[in-house]
Amino acid sequence: MLEVKTLDKPDERRDYPRGHLEAVHMTGLDFAVATFEPGWRWSESVAPIAGTDSCRIHHNGYVVSGRMHIRMDDGAETEVGPGDVFVCAPGHDAWVVGDEQCVVYDFAGSMAKEYAKKD
Repeated sequence: MLEVKTLDKPDERRDYPRGHLEAVHMTGLDFAVATFEPGWRWSESVAPIAGTDSCRIHHNGYVVSGRMHIRMDDGAETEVGPGDVFVCAPGHDAWVVGDEQCVVYDFAGSMAKEYAKKD
């Protein structure tokens, strides 16, 4: 099997307050590029869409630009920025730090399929 797609023609675009996600769906991989504008915060921009108190999606991410702060439900927290690769389990809030948009590549299958979608 060989499969190639381009982000210039994503399979899907999903808009949410202060950001959007573009995704390609492939065999065994859903790849998303998420753009978060300054002022974006999961608990304000996506929680009303998801209907949960915290993000329930597992993320395997790579930060292309900007900075994001992540706080887990158990209180653990960190900040990620350009060049950082991260894994984040379900149960967190996150927000853009500073005045630059944050662009994240997400390699988790559920991100592209479920993020910012109503049940």
